[in-house]
Amino acid sequence: MPRFGRGARLTSAAQEDYLKAIHALSNEGEAVPNSQLVEELAVSAASVSEMLGKLAALDLVTHDPYRGARLTDAGRTIAVEIVRHHRLLETYLVQALGYTWDEVHQEADRLEHAISEQFEERMWEALGRPAFDPHGDPIPGLDGRLEAPSAQSLHLAPAGVTVAVSRISDRDPEKLRAIERLGIAPGQLIRIVAQSRWEAPVVVELAGVEIPVPLGLARAIFTRDADG
Repeated sequence: MPRFGRGARLTSAAQEDYLKAIHALSNEGEAVPNSQLVEELAVSAASVSEMLGKLAALDLVTHDPYRGARLTDAGRTIAVEIVRHHRLLETYLVQALGYTWDEVHQEADRLEHAISEQFEERMWEALGRPAFDPHGDPIPGLDGRLEAPSAQSLHLAPAGVTVAVSRISDRDPEKLRAIERLGIAPGQLIRIVAQSRWEAPVVVELAGVEIPVPLGLARAIFTRDADG
């Protein structure tokens, strides 16, 4: 259980997966409909209803069958700790074990439930107390604080502006490999040459070279204001 809210740790990885999914899908605390959890977790509607009932009984979520599920403070504490485990593991796999950034998501999914808080803290120290994982996602702090800088998908950035690549979605390894082949990575500055029109690529300029970015990849790349 997280150091910033100790209690009896959940024994079920599945319960933690649900809490993490609700946290990821919730927009500023809004309820997450059951249908979104069915899609996110690739489970049946009956399974979602059953698990939410169990989590509600543990005071980890509040659940309205018609509106969806929200995390309680206790549920969010656990979800953020699992996010911290996941992103630290991704960082460790890349920096210490030589994994590529497209290989680590599923590996971290398997390991995030198993590591102890002592192991997690030592890993964090050994890595130099990183603030971001290899994809640019912020790593929650020891106090449970998760700083999520505002960002928008690349395909929404207007032509003529220069933006900083803040993070890249790690959900699809094939997309990560394709984005890497384009030479795009977190921390880079890119200028938007042309927005997508009629599903055409977004054209960006990186280091003086114009690069057409397919729309499906542009949606997986998140940017912030270059001066932010």
